[in-house]
Amino acid sequence: MVKLLKICLTVLLLGGACFLSGCNVDLLGLFGSTDLDKRLKDRDNFRFLEAGDLTPSFGDEYSFIVLSDTHIENGKAWGLEKLENIIKGSNNEIKFAVIAGDITQNGAAKDIKKFIAIARSLEVPCYPVIGNHDIYFGNWTEWKNLIGSTRYKIDGGGTTLFILDTANAFFGKDQLDWLEKEIKKTKGHVFVFTHCNLSMIGFDEVQQLTDTRERARIVSILRNRCDAMFTGHLHKRLISEEGNVKYVSLNGYVERRAYCLVSVKKTGVSYKFVDF
Repeated sequence: MVKLLKICLTVLLLGGACFLSGCNVDLLGLFGSTDLDKRLKDRDNFRFLEAGDLTPSFGDEYSFIVLSDTHIENGKAWGLEKLENIIKGSNNEIKFAVIAGDITQNGAAKDIKKFIAIARSLEVPCYPVIGNHDIYFGNWTEWKNLIGSTRYKIDGGGTTLFILDTANAFFGKDQLDWLEKEIKKTKGHVFVFTHCNLSMIGFDEVQQLTDTRERARIVSILRNRCDAMFTGHLHKRLISEEGNVKYVSLNGYVERRAYCLVSVKKTGVSYKFVDF
């Protein structure tokens, strides 16, 4: 009986925490998710991205779009198809797009396929980041078979992108060791994308990384080596700076239809938040 009460209390606390943090959570899906170690063993397995997407050339001056928490559900993408018009109207300035996790509501194959169809309609690469909703109900296998690896690096010729897996609310030592090794090789601009935000900002948010030591380590790894790190999950726009790195938490697209337009110029990097 005591054990059952503890389980019920844990579920209530998790549900309350997710409600306060603005995360649209399905508790059954949460308890049926997969673990990070299994996903990270499947490295350099790309089903969706093509060779040209992995080694593109962005040039010296360019822009890109980053958004998060699209929560595609039952084939409904909430107008995400409009990205095609935004990119076509940029006069070739937008070179790629990133969706920073929770691309789907529960990792269903048909919703991943909907994302892929939209991404392939774009004239530029669209880099997916895995989120907690994307692994619900053990659906990591759907992502694996349709998209592939969840942690990868894009060498854009003077710009490096790191896509990291925090779908279980932590990085893990192996992933951070890999990032630390690879980031030392980079030259030029560096941008990092993952799903979970690093820390709570106010009383109504919940600490997202489960280990604050990981937060300290990644901040140390990125210090003076990275332009910006983008996260989602909170469905709130928050910007901070530490160690000459911008930390940007994005609005949830599913509520705001919002994205961040990042412009890279020889004079520096600028960030503009736009509602569809």
